[in-house]
Amino acid sequence: MATEQGAIPVIDFNAWSDGSIDDKKRIARELTGACRRVGFVYIINHAVPEDLLEEAFGWSKKLFDLPKEKKMLAPHPPVCDQGPTVHRGYSWPGLEKVSQDIISDGEEAKEAANRKIADVKESYEIGSEDNEVQPNIWLPEDILPGYREFMTQFYWKCFEAAKELLRALAIGVGLEDEDFFLRFHSGKNSQLRLLHYPPVEAEKLFSNTVARMPAHSDWGTITMLFQDDCGGLQVEHPNEPGSFVDATPMKNAMVMNVGDLLMRWSNDFLKSTLHRVTLPPIHSKTRIDGKLMTQPRYSIPYFVSPDPKAVIECLSVCTDEEHPVKYEPVVQEDYRRMRGRGQYAEAPAAPITVS
Repeated sequence: MATEQGAIPVIDFNAWSDGSIDDKKRIARELTGACRRVGFVYIINHAVPEDLLEEAFGWSKKLFDLPKEKKMLAPHPPVCDQGPTVHRGYSWPGLEKVSQDIISDGEEAKEAANRKIADVKESYEIGSEDNEVQPNIWLPEDILPGYREFMTQFYWKCFEAAKELLRALAIGVGLEDEDFFLRFHSGKNSQLRLLHYPPVEAEKLFSNTVARMPAHSDWGTITMLFQDDCGGLQVEHPNEPGSFVDATPMKNAMVMNVGDLLMRWSNDFLKSTLHRVTLPPIHSKTRIDGKLMTQPRYSIPYFVSPDPKAVIECLSVCTDEEHPVKYEPVVQEDYRRMRGRGQYAEAPAAPITVS
């Protein structure tokens, strides 16, 4: 049964795999109901095992504990003025600037203004080994032995969990074919992201001198997020635009949210919600040279995206006379490039100081 953690619903998937048809329909209704009201939901008893998640976070910490010069052996490639063609490898603090703004031709001043407040985070992007458009960029094996093998397997384990969520969403919006969305998702175009937010002066975050990750929506179909116990993730309140509520970490729970393309597919029936990572709860003992510091934060989002040439158009089950079609059809790759433009510096930027 669905419960709530603050303003964010909690959906139990325990009966999804082995339950009755009625169990599946109930869970699907609960999931789409939450996605319609809030756009964010906690999933418990999902299909990613606890021990596998613990191992994934262990690898993430090993990766980000490496010296900068070793992490830079797998650098995120430079981008052109149309956004990142290949979004893979290691992104150092200051390279990426998350924004909800879409940068168009001739808006260099707008992009420069966005970059005045740097995002203090580092990440490592991983995709399918079969994605020829965006090939993976791996560290040399001797730098972190076993990392590539584990992350490759973990990527596909996450996609198996995503497939069940896509089936539930199809049922929940009223499609007769529960595999409808799967026909657009081979798994080859999803993205696994390891994220690390280093400690930073709390005052700098509070005064907006630096940021962790400003308010934004995700670009794909759905996002599955696993987070540590640090806190800091916030979701826009469903009934109070501009106000944000904490997505407090729940042990072993997945946070799932609707992406822009699923919102377009559903003709706004499902909600792609703004969210951000900001100042987490501060512990009084976390001080360096007398300065109050945030805790380090680790999270692992898995972005579920349609295949590059997939055409996303409003579903007939989500349109009628009272709800006319709101969006023209869009190709996934075109939408990704449009949203990605302006978030990465055109030239490799030097890593910023994080303390």
